[in-house]
Amino acid sequence: MNTLDTPSRRRFLKSGALIGGGLVIGFVVPGAKRFAEAAPAAAAAASTGFAPNAFLRIGGDDTVTVLLSHSEMGQGIWTGLAMLVAEDLDADWSKIKVEHAPAAPAYAHTAFGMQMTGGSTSTWSEFERYRMAGATARALLLAAASKRLGVPVEQLRTDNGAVIAGQRRLRYGELVADAAKLPPPATPPTLKDAKDFKIIGKPTRRLDGPEKIDGRAKFGMDVQFEGLLTAMVARAPVFGGTVKSVDDSAARKVPGVRDVVRVPSGVAVVADHYWAAKQGRDALKIEWDAGPHAAGLDDAKLRAEFARLAAAGGGAVAARAGDADAGLKAAAKVIEAEYHVPYLAHAPMEPLNCTVKIGADVCEIWTGTQFQTMDQKAAAKITGLKEEQVRIHTTFLGGGFGRRATPSSDFVAEAVHVAKAAGKPVKTVWSREDDVRGGYYRPMYLQRARIGLDAKGRPVAWKHVLVGQSIISGTPMEPMMVKNGVDSTSVEGVADSPYVKDLKDHFIELHSPQTGVPVLWWRSVGHSYNAFVMESLIDEAAHAAGQDPVEYRRSLLGAHPRHLGALNLAAEKAGWGGKLPPGRARGVAVHESFGSYIAQIAEVSLEKTGSGQRIRVHRFVCAIDCGLAVNPDGVRAQMESGINFGLGAALYSELTFKNGGVQQSNFHDYRVLRLDEAPVIEVHIVPSAEKMGGAGEPGTAPVAAAVANALFALNRRRLRELPLRVPA
Repeated sequence: MNTLDTPSRRRFLKSGALIGGGLVIGFVVPGAKRFAEAAPAAAAAASTGFAPNAFLRIGGDDTVTVLLSHSEMGQGIWTGLAMLVAEDLDADWSKIKVEHAPAAPAYAHTAFGMQMTGGSTSTWSEFERYRMAGATARALLLAAASKRLGVPVEQLRTDNGAVIAGQRRLRYGELVADAAKLPPPATPPTLKDAKDFKIIGKPTRRLDGPEKIDGRAKFGMDVQFEGLLTAMVARAPVFGGTVKSVDDSAARKVPGVRDVVRVPSGVAVVADHYWAAKQGRDALKIEWDAGPHAAGLDDAKLRAEFARLAAAGGGAVAARAGDADAGLKAAAKVIEAEYHVPYLAHAPMEPLNCTVKIGADVCEIWTGTQFQTMDQKAAAKITGLKEEQVRIHTTFLGGGFGRRATPSSDFVAEAVHVAKAAGKPVKTVWSREDDVRGGYYRPMYLQRARIGLDAKGRPVAWKHVLVGQSIISGTPMEPMMVKNGVDSTSVEGVADSPYVKDLKDHFIELHSPQTGVPVLWWRSVGHSYNAFVMESLIDEAAHAAGQDPVEYRRSLLGAHPRHLGALNLAAEKAGWGGKLPPGRARGVAVHESFGSYIAQIAEVSLEKTGSGQRIRVHRFVCAIDCGLAVNPDGVRAQMESGINFGLGAALYSELTFKNGGVQQSNFHDYRVLRLDEAPVIEVHIVPSAEKMGGAGEPGTAPVAAAVANALFALNRRRLRELPLRVPA
């Protein structure tokens, strides 16, 4: 995506006001030309300083409330972004509180120009902006204390939520009324030097932990108020299907059912509670028009078509240098391989849900969403209201992984349609089966590669074709992210791989067929399948060259110090080359995504079962270079989360299609990793002063390759398809 102008401290805007006896510090997206074009009203408001992009609030009781323009879905920004404010404010950490910001154009992401959470961008994109909010508040508090005490600001200092002058100590809460009356600082305050950090970079317990443990945390499913009804929607069993006719007479007789309404996605049953809505939906008699995709949506047909395209040539060129065909002809040895990955559901623990209340001049929405701006626009269009009349209350998300970030605003838009048709406040709830079968999946991909090796076994030429759906085509992001027919997310981790870029002869080709299956970003996006393919191919090359897989990678990554640093740390901590218990083997993978560099080493074995053999992953060692780790505990937690998420996909998860519909429905047949299958995970953070990267997604990308490479080391069988299955 194209980025906005980089925020500058010198163009920082501040507005101060008393709200409930507290000091409010607001700050905006400065110098955002593209944002101004996309949201002129918000840009105009920002220029006057009245529409804060994010702010902190200091109360008379010393509490510091940080408003997040991003959504907390388990990735830890409830704590990480608050740490940024607290650091330069010199706040008392025990007084920090956090709230989700309301939806408004002024809360736009500094890089994407809209309010959203995704792409492992929240921390690095806000690193300066949130710190500046804290620093500006501190400057105003110092100025207020100076006036009250008659002491020059230069003779004052701050610490742990107070201004200190010699033996005198004024709490921030005592100063907020005076500070709110002061003009903005004449010059932007100076941010702390990293050597003076007291909070940033220190392991910190999560602020949202206690309320999630004791049940105070509010997720979308927890929203409840007087008069709220619950709805379930009957949707077509095949993608692209529509309602031909419906008999709702039996549904309306179910106790608790209040109404049955037609909406664009199907037929909604509105009831007093979930069970009545479900029973009512089950009682509907609907005749469906299967639409255009039913006949072609079949796994065998899709795979055959993908294979045909891979062999046909003529796809979009994603990367090219020299003459790959000539390089392959001149190579001492050529590796040829075909890899395949399936469609995947996001399967967050909290199924999709959205509560909507529509009034004459306001539409209120309560939901866990990653895309506030898109949802607000969709709701405004459906209701006929202005965007600013759509109020989105962002709750905690019970997992997202990309599913709650749909450009079409599907589940939120559907809920608005239901509430509008019902004429009452309604919470539209998806069952687990609805969620698994409801679309927006990680796309299926087939890839073929030919790698030419020289006499020493080093790659000299690379030719690679990818076939799979574009997740960007047809969305508002297409003009920014699809160039010359190439969706950048389809080829990320391949076209820009150091293994490919460093070769003078390479050719990367992409085919993006349209199948009728709705697809979307899934945790680590294109890297989720491309890391598996690339790191498996490099492992194949290492073994073809007769070289140790770690040493082989070291020989290829000499010009890439961050890859190499992560690899060396992981190998050291895993004891690469050391003795293992009988029946175990190690595999390695190293991959860069979302600005972070990850190396992982998996330790696996095979266990006999009644039906064959089961892959058992005992230990996972992970090293990450993400630049400065704002909260090392948060980074470690995200690596553990990403690894377990990736292991579920590597070992079990897949969606299959027959007669236009998804065959899986719930966790019994769409398997994710279970508690007793989770390995021991060790996470090591590379000390780094390099550019910051993300942590939420990169840990997932290399997982499947590390496991597959370990299995090859164990039994010399190369598995090129996910989920990994070992022949009996």
